[in-house]
Amino acid sequence: MMDINEIMKILPHRFPFLMVDRIVEMEPGKRCVGLKNVTINEPFFQGHFPGHPVMPGVLIVEAMAQVAGIMAYLASDDETRKKVSYFMAIDNAKFRKPVFPGDQLRIEVETIFSRRGIWSVAGKAYVDGVLATEAELKATFAEKAK
Repeated sequence: MMDINEIMKILPHRFPFLMVDRIVEMEPGKRCVGLKNVTINEPFFQGHFPGHPVMPGVLIVEAMAQVAGIMAYLASDDETRKKVSYFMAIDNAKFRKPVFPGDQLRIEVETIFSRRGIWSVAGKAYVDGVLATEAELKATFAEKAK
């Protein structure tokens, strides 16, 4: 549905911090599903952890936020699309299963609410159908810093 080139037209993130490879399902403003292919080439694996590479949980949460950002962007008006999204809160984060090189994250986000420029979403990340991470995220769009 949306490849990496289309994703990079929306998100300002670039390697090594772009955490979404593909969008496979989308209902703008309601829900979105993205994929992240986790490879041993990720720079964070050098230090997390040598001899036992595990994807940091905060980066899984960041991947959820990026999928949510794409969904919110596509549901926004032209004026909002000129802005950048900023994290406001992370609640109820739970890390249930480690994520290793070779895994593919299926990241599902669903809108809890969107009002007065604040988006709240429920995010879940799965590996092979097993829940790895979940969290509630809040973000807003703001003017880009000069």
